[in-house]
Amino acid sequence: MEPNILFIIIGAIALTSGLLLGKFVFAKNTSKLIQDAEDQAKKVIADGQLQAENLKKEKLLEAKEKFVQLKSDYDRDVLQRSQKSNEAENRIKQKEQSITQKELNLDKQIKENDTIKENLNHQIEVVNVKRTELEKHQEEHIRRLEKVAGLTAEDARNQLIEGLKQEAHTRALVLQQEIIEDAKLKANKEARKIVIQTIQRTAAEQAIENSITVFNLESDEIKGSIIGREGRNIRAIEAATGVDLIVDDTPEAIVLSSFDPLRREIARLSLQRLVADGRIHPARIEEVVEKTKRQLDDQVMEIGERTAMELGVHGLHKELIRMVGRMRFRSSYGQNLLMHSRETANLCAIMAAELGMNPKLAKRAGLLHDIGKVPDEETELSHALLGAKLAEKYGENPAVVNAIGAHHDEMEMQYVISPIIQACDAISGARPGARREIMQQYIQRIKDLENLAQSYQGVEKAYAIQAGRELRVIVEADKVSDSDSDKLSFEIAQKIQTEMTFPGQIKVTVIREKRAVNIAR
Repeated sequence: MEPNILFIIIGAIALTSGLLLGKFVFAKNTSKLIQDAEDQAKKVIADGQLQAENLKKEKLLEAKEKFVQLKSDYDRDVLQRSQKSNEAENRIKQKEQSITQKELNLDKQIKENDTIKENLNHQIEVVNVKRTELEKHQEEHIRRLEKVAGLTAEDARNQLIEGLKQEAHTRALVLQQEIIEDAKLKANKEARKIVIQTIQRTAAEQAIENSITVFNLESDEIKGSIIGREGRNIRAIEAATGVDLIVDDTPEAIVLSSFDPLRREIARLSLQRLVADGRIHPARIEEVVEKTKRQLDDQVMEIGERTAMELGVHGLHKELIRMVGRMRFRSSYGQNLLMHSRETANLCAIMAAELGMNPKLAKRAGLLHDIGKVPDEETELSHALLGAKLAEKYGENPAVVNAIGAHHDEMEMQYVISPIIQACDAISGARPGARREIMQQYIQRIKDLENLAQSYQGVEKAYAIQAGRELRVIVEADKVSDSDSDKLSFEIAQKIQTEMTFPGQIKVTVIREKRAVNIAR
């Protein structure tokens, strides 16, 4: 009987384990997991039964061997084992009842879940139907809006985007204009301050030269020797030097006339040597003139080197130094070109230092800005472009080359020092007493400027101001629009540039004013 009880206990334990395992798996998963748990429980029971059969056989063998020894003990333990068996059966029954109740609860929960699932599916179907209806209503609404507005949704969106872009662009332009106006106001104020300080810190000489040189004589008797037999000596001097000698009734003086100061200086020095030597004849004249030219070339180099050294401009090419020296014998509207270049160089250095830039580079560009006025050969290029070409040829800094070529706006300014050179050149040329001009020529040039502007249709008045450096044109508002004003300013400037000769630059300002006047009585 003992093996049977053991088999029952083992089977009960296996069944309990299977049911517990099935319960755990079922609580964790769905109905499929319950089936898996039941299969697992059956498998466990089958395994338990197999083990019980094996164990039964083993125990039967042991029982037969120990039957005699256990017989006496069996009667004593049978009651106790019966009680234990009853208790085990009770526990098994309780567990079976608990498992059955839980299975009922699980079935109930599964049914409830199925009901909830069905409800959710129904609700999803209702939502999908409503979504479809909503989309149809929305499409119908959009079609009605498009029909009312006469635009498609895409067109309306594009128009809205375009409108926003234009509004943003307008606001950006207004903001940009405000920033520019504020910057101009501050820039003009600072620029005036720097220009005034620069002018005040530079002490410049006033030098006026003419197109003639007077050669003084000790007595009028020397005039005959200079003229020579049948005028051969004076003709030889004029041919050798390219200078006209005017011998008139002026006592003890001969006038040397030439547009080139260098030629006049050669003629003056040659005459001085011929008169001091006393031997005046064509061969001697040619010899003295050639010797004077060589000495003057040496003097030109010396002047250029001394000027560069005094200004602290080092590393100039030999040809550039020679051109700087030749400036000593050139003038522009009565202003000595070398003095003008030295003054401009000093002004540039001061202004560049005030602006926190390189004063040495600015001084170098200021000294060389007019080298195009002293070329070895005649050319059709303007002096600014020719000067830039020469500076580039002799290895100058690109900033210096650009400053030379752009100081009359004939080349685009690409470096910050370029406007400095232009400003300082204007300061030196416009300084009172720096340049002179024949009054009749000046008045005629002013009249020509005003007449040129008044020749255009729609121009009411024209005034040349600032010594002819600015032309203000007042137009009739009814005949000239704002866009026409820009065009008129450009055309007048181009015509002045092509038809007139003038120093520096001329600013053309076209003014269009619209007035509305009413009287309240």
